[in-house]
Amino acid sequence: MNKNKQIYLIIFLVIILFTINYSFLDSLLINFFEGKKTAYVERVVDGDTIKIDNDTSLRMLGINTPEKGEKYYNEAKESLQQSVSNKTIELEFGKDKYDRYKRILAYIYFKRENINLELVRNGYANFYFPSGKDVHYIEFKKAWEECVFNNKNLCEKSYDKCAICIELKEFDYRKDRVVFYNKCSYNCDLTGWKIKDEGRKNFIFDKFILESNNNVEIKLGDDKNTKTTLFWRDETYIWTNSGDTLFLRDKDNKLVLWESY
Repeated sequence: MNKNKQIYLIIFLVIILFTINYSFLDSLLINFFEGKKTAYVERVVDGDTIKIDNDTSLRMLGINTPEKGEKYYNEAKESLQQSVSNKTIELEFGKDKYDRYKRILAYIYFKRENINLELVRNGYANFYFPSGKDVHYIEFKKAWEECVFNNKNLCEKSYDKCAICIELKEFDYRKDRVVFYNKCSYNCDLTGWKIKDEGRKNFIFDKFILESNNNVEIKLGDDKNTKTTLFWRDETYIWTNSGDTLFLRDKDNKLVLWESY
């Protein structure tokens, strides 16, 4: 086969490949050219945000750390500072390279260690996949389970006497509705207890007693609270269709239970 025929054959095969599976090749090329790069960490903003080259903001993928003023905010930030401040790191991008605030989205590595994952394992972050589960989801969930087993920081179990009483009876994420049941023979004061998703959405129980062997329903809406139904207000939705987690915490922010889907 002469040289010209070889060139035409290669061009023809490339066209066929692009026609059959353009999205795959596009993804492959992005990962090859942009999948990983290095960056210098100029400053740690908080537990899941850093500033890299030329004051560029980077939001770490797969995690959500406490907000300023919340328990373990300082510890999460200090842990990240110790891991990456003034160091050259490697970045691994997901399917979306930027968030709505134009921050870079990435997993960050130092000496081949996934720093995002370590924050979850050490109880300074919960796992967080708002755009859907990616290839790292399973290992991040396992890191959280390990954290819960080791009773670390955000994973520390509640010692409230009612922590053993409250069961998640129903979790209908499609209708933004959950039901808790008090299985104990005594009433439980849930005042100050908190329901949280993987992100920033919070529901705080305001002066609420869940009586023995009774249910309480919490759902999205603006109606008047009753003895058995409470409303999660000021949100357009709570739980994402692509997967999310419910965390229930006591008034001291200790973990009572959690449930993922």
